[in-house]
Amino acid sequence: MPSVIDADGKVVRDLAVPAIFARDYGDKLHVVYRAVHREFANQRAGTASTLKRDEVAGGGRKPWRQKGTGRARQGSIRSPQWRHGGVAFGPRPRSYVEGLNKKERRLAFLAALADRFSQDAVTVLDPGGFAIVKTAEFAKLLFGSAKAAKSGPRTLIVCGRGEASAPQIERVSRNLPGVAVTDDRALGVSDVLRFERIVFTTTAYQSLSAQEGSAE
Repeated sequence: MPSVIDADGKVVRDLAVPAIFARDYGDKLHVVYRAVHREFANQRAGTASTLKRDEVAGGGRKPWRQKGTGRARQGSIRSPQWRHGGVAFGPRPRSYVEGLNKKERRLAFLAALADRFSQDAVTVLDPGGFAIVKTAEFAKLLFGSAKAAKSGPRTLIVCGRGEASAPQIERVSRNLPGVAVTDDRALGVSDVLRFERIVFTTTAYQSLSAQEGSAE
């Protein structure tokens, strides 16, 4: 179960894991894979482009006569085997956008977070009275010491949308290696899987716990 720590890094209490994240999603790994693949595929610009032989300038006449030269017959310097010629089967601008229905996206998100809960990799931070202004102090709060932060687990801090302490948390964590900050509405499946530890603020955790409905 996740522990709640205060702005001094002390454990205040323990929270029960929400029932929706205490379930076994082991048979849903294929949905998680599809969700992650979709997230990365949708980031691709799809602007790679090459010129085909009919788009290359020049080559209006035959380079040399068909017979008698001892060289291989050629019809145009725009052919793919020529330097600066057209490209055969090269990339063309296209869309890499993949679709995934809303139910599957939500299921993948629940399965990824359930895995982090099962590994006790979720912590809740109560930012009430958060007054840390130095990165070293924040590293001590998260990892026990600034030195431990260099080899500590990759940590994602999730703040509530519009939370008052979010700008300060982002500022003091900016120079910590392996630490990133996001808000609860921008949290995606790849974010959950990329980080070994997730720290929710109390506001973000309440928003997460408020999720209702079946995952099936």
